[in-house]
Amino acid sequence: MNNSVGWIQNPCPPIDLAAAEAAHCRQDQLTKPRGSLGRLEEMAIRLCGMQGTATPSPDPVQILQFVSDHGVAAEGISLFPQVVSVQMLHNIARGGAAVSVMAEAVGARMEIFDLGVVTDPGPIEGVRSERLGAGSGNIAREPAMTEEQLAAALALGRAAVERALANGARLLVCGEMGIGNTTPATALACALLGLEPAALAGPGTGLDAGGVSRKAAVVAKALALHAAPGRATLELLRRLGGFDIAASAGAYIAAAQRGLPILVDGFIMSSAALVAVRLNPGVRDWMLFAHRSAEPGHRHMMEALGADPYLDLGLRLGEATGAETMVPLLRLACVVHQRMATFAEAGVSEV
Repeated sequence: MNNSVGWIQNPCPPIDLAAAEAAHCRQDQLTKPRGSLGRLEEMAIRLCGMQGTATPSPDPVQILQFVSDHGVAAEGISLFPQVVSVQMLHNIARGGAAVSVMAEAVGARMEIFDLGVVTDPGPIEGVRSERLGAGSGNIAREPAMTEEQLAAALALGRAAVERALANGARLLVCGEMGIGNTTPATALACALLGLEPAALAGPGTGLDAGGVSRKAAVVAKALALHAAPGRATLELLRRLGGFDIAASAGAYIAAAQRGLPILVDGFIMSSAALVAVRLNPGVRDWMLFAHRSAEPGHRHMMEALGADPYLDLGLRLGEATGAETMVPLLRLACVVHQRMATFAEAGVSEV
């Protein structure tokens, strides 16, 4: 392993099991039948254990929005041209994208990154330019990244987490935008899980059956080129991933190492989560999974991660929108946990 990325194997702190157990006991004393608030109870207990407190909260929520292009788009695996990536970068920064509107609605902070859209847009207000290249390499023909680009992407994610913590963040969300990025996410998941492309390839932004078959064929070509038996996870990330996936994996690892709870979005961010957990298994304890993506391959990643996402709304946009949808539910779970009366406080008889 390159010395510059050795930090990814630094240990993660343990979850505060005493705080989680105390939260569980409190839930059993609240004026309701035990377990009757279902997974809202689970959310509060998990956050108590992660934050080591009896008064959990997801706020402030920090979103890291990583925008970059992918060379594999040249293989015709998307309905949209790559120029859309830079157009959407402007749209996100202006507040017109779904992720932007939802971030404002739920009161989340968002840091937007240009990691490498094909056309350099120059300075954009509200966008942090951290360009690693004019998009990643075409994984059907070459590695996605050089070793230097991979190390820089991981480090960018880590540095963003440090800034978020300095600003008091208590929950991390990563998002992405970049034409064609479901293809590297699919290729990575196939390589890490030992599954065939047909099992994971999906419509992405709206491909028909023929388009999905073409995507699966492109993924198969990339796997034949890069996924040699026994190849290490970090090398698979370098060869099959992209700037956005690598930066998110770095952010996930850094967040877990610093004890910052993570709310994982959908298909593409789950591939980054899978990479992060393979690189550093301790990261898994610090993850909550927001929603079940409409992408058919997502369930395979969730099974591999032992995850049961909270929501199933048919979402497949990405951009962190599924995770943003979860934020109000997390707030409700925490408020109920803290403010609801116990049987003793309310003078209500327990059954």
